[in-house]
Amino acid sequence: MGGISVWQLLILLVIVLVIFGTKRLRNAGSDIGGAIKGFREGMADKEDEKKSSEQLAADKLDSADSVQERAVVDPKDEK
Repeated sequence: MGGISVWQLLILLVIVLVIFGTKRLRNAGSDIGGAIKGFREGMADKEDEKKSSEQLAADKLDSADSVQERAVVDPKDEK
């Protein structure tokens, strides 16, 4: 029960080729490939942006900690 055989897939492929033609299918494949490539680049840019914002936040915390450490007065110095 159930699955699609190789022959059924071949018949379906022939029907699609007759209806749409090879040029139109090639263009559609190219468009889909371009969309996937754009999506991957967008995701990579988003990850880079996230990493850089995390690094910037960590740098701000480090500089704030160092300023705070300098602001702490040693009790021995007060005497």
